[in-house]
Amino acid sequence: MTRLNILDSSFLIAENRETPMHTGGVSLYSYPKGVDKRKFLNGLKEILLAGTDLRPMFNQRLSNNLLSKANLTFSWEQDQDFDIEYHIRHSALPRPGRYRELFALISRLHSTLLDRNRPLWEMHLIEGLAGNQFATYLKTHHCMLDGVAAMHLTDSMLSASNRGRVNQSPLSLEAWEHYKKKNLATRKAVSASSSDIKSLADKLTEQIGSGKNLAQAVMKYANVWLGGNPALNAPWHAVPRSIISSEVTGSRRFVAQSWPYQRIRAAGRALGGTLNDAVLAMCAGGLRRYLLQSGALPNKPLKAMVPISLRVEGDLESSNAVGFIVANLATHLEDPGERFTTIRESMLAGKELYSGLSAGEAELFTQIAMSPMVISKLLSLEKALPAFNLVISNVPGPKKKMYWNGARLDGIYPASIVVHGQSLNITLVSYGDQLDFGIIACRRSLPSIQRLLDCLEDTLSEMEEFAGLV
Repeated sequence: MTRLNILDSSFLIAENRETPMHTGGVSLYSYPKGVDKRKFLNGLKEILLAGTDLRPMFNQRLSNNLLSKANLTFSWEQDQDFDIEYHIRHSALPRPGRYRELFALISRLHSTLLDRNRPLWEMHLIEGLAGNQFATYLKTHHCMLDGVAAMHLTDSMLSASNRGRVNQSPLSLEAWEHYKKKNLATRKAVSASSSDIKSLADKLTEQIGSGKNLAQAVMKYANVWLGGNPALNAPWHAVPRSIISSEVTGSRRFVAQSWPYQRIRAAGRALGGTLNDAVLAMCAGGLRRYLLQSGALPNKPLKAMVPISLRVEGDLESSNAVGFIVANLATHLEDPGERFTTIRESMLAGKELYSGLSAGEAELFTQIAMSPMVISKLLSLEKALPAFNLVISNVPGPKKKMYWNGARLDGIYPASIVVHGQSLNITLVSYGDQLDFGIIACRRSLPSIQRLLDCLEDTLSEMEEFAGLV
């Protein structure tokens, strides 16, 4: 058995009917020219079903021991009754097969809990889309994969050529080993020698320094509560109440849309920031418009948790390797320039918090910072005391157009997690020359979330006009 670490286990501890802890991804494809659509999809399904020796966790279930049942510790064990046909599913949309029907299906699929008596994943092959398209929806528990790990899985089934063919299931161990071999740079093994090995004193000094770095990072968060460093934001500090901060049900609403990568990047550069600053400003302005239309804009600025990758270069094995920054979205500011500047300074302060930490220190700091959230969940305090208002995440995807056995990948749209106190999640994937936004919300708390798409477009146009780009 393989034991789950604290971060992975936290997603299991926090889960119940109202707050499923799985993530999903919707991929849109165009059929190759001239193919029989039914035969083509059946061929893809046969490839997916062909996987017998699957990569770890995809044929493993949670151990059914007493500690696991009590939500104390969790381990993976082999599922002796594994049935791949339960996990690979074929669906069809009702006519007319618009994106509206696709989003309704994804909303329903994303609302249901994964069965903990089985491996914690599902993959749906979806036909019936208009416009010569089909879709897939991959649903995995967050204790298995974070956003970056999920993108590696998606990338392993794709080719940069429309003539490329993959006849192995992307879930198979063989395909995974092949993908790792192709993507990991060869490193020479260096043998240890007496001159290479640190002395005991050096090791002790390093450990003491690590403790100091962690203590300094924690103290910087504590200093926020004392009024220090106004640009830095900490969980729970000055988090306003809003309709986004409501209690959630298990029902979800999913919507998605793509924007040109260069359009958003140009706006960010013209305003003196990064692409990620521009994305946050676009989301902030969109949320401001959406909440104003609902008559529910709080006087204080919304705070967003922005995940950052702690994955070291070449790490394809970690299930979750993420830290986070709490960003001030400045939704109380009408002026788009002031709003952008506040967001940029907030992100710079958050990045500086992590700048003095090694990858290991940053991971430990994240676990320390997140531990009150787990305790808050166990005590059912997250509704009254939300750590932030929503999550906005940006995941890097393929840099050029990709194909699945000749079918062109048109977009990758994430569907993530909402919880009590954070009934909205905006996650995007960079793919080729576009940014693909996937928005998931509690259907009861935010029933008209599709309006946010128009608000995002209006905000981006406002940013371009303010920066003199149009």
